[in-house]
Amino acid sequence: MTTGALIFAFNNEQTDYLAMAAWSAKNIRRHLGIPVAVVTDCVEHERNTAFDRVINVAPQTGGTRWFEDYAATVSWHNAGRVDAYNLTPWDQTLVLDADHVVACNNYKALLNYDSDFMCHKDAYNLATAQPLTGLNVFGNTHFPMHWATVMMFRRSNTAQYIFDCMQMIRGNWEHYRALYGIDRKTYRNDFALSIAIGIVSGHTGHVDTIPWPLFTAMPEHKITTTGQDIYSIEYTSSDLKHKTVSWYGMDFHAMGKKHLENIIATH
Repeated sequence: MTTGALIFAFNNEQTDYLAMAAWSAKNIRRHLGIPVAVVTDCVEHERNTAFDRVINVAPQTGGTRWFEDYAATVSWHNAGRVDAYNLTPWDQTLVLDADHVVACNNYKALLNYDSDFMCHKDAYNLATAQPLTGLNVFGNTHFPMHWATVMMFRRSNTAQYIFDCMQMIRGNWEHYRALYGIDRKTYRNDFALSIAIGIVSGHTGHVDTIPWPLFTAMPEHKITTTGQDIYSIEYTSSDLKHKTVSWYGMDFHAMGKKHLENIIATH
């Protein structure tokens, strides 16, 4: 059985996701020891040498999004994640966002789990060490969120049902947006995954979840590094005090793309 990682990387007006994915590929090989495939529209050979496989497809736009760290609205070419099942060259695939920092070997354990599909269910704010209460649900019914930031799947009926259902939701986004009371127009993979899991599970919401939180650096928090796998965030607390939280050897989702780009450019 072949095993590898899959990263989607489509650049927009502000962010070089391909450079981010290339940097992530090095971390994935270093910590997890698996090959990395990239899904991108870039056909420049010299930019694609960081990957073991390059899958060239046209970007699927999900609309636009406001990014706090850039203070700008940018195009969001991230709707193609629902095609991961059909695009992956691997029998067992670890799908990761380009801005998800792999800093330890925790995800290696997922590859040995007896499960056909796994994802994160709860996201935690690194600054407060508390759940992201407002982001762990969505819509006017506060539907539980399942995060598409990291997904592990094997070629199986269960995984194919989930991805087929996500494709259906993407193709009928306005219907599902109205049905679940989602006010923002922008398509999101997290919403599509959450709704698909609900449908495929017979509306029980049962799916194997990654047994630790999705640790998250918020967009307004500055991310820095002082060495390999050593990171910090700087932020202002609710009592207006400047604070710093540092950690070593822990994976995290960097919502502040600009700060992560600065780290990649200088290290």
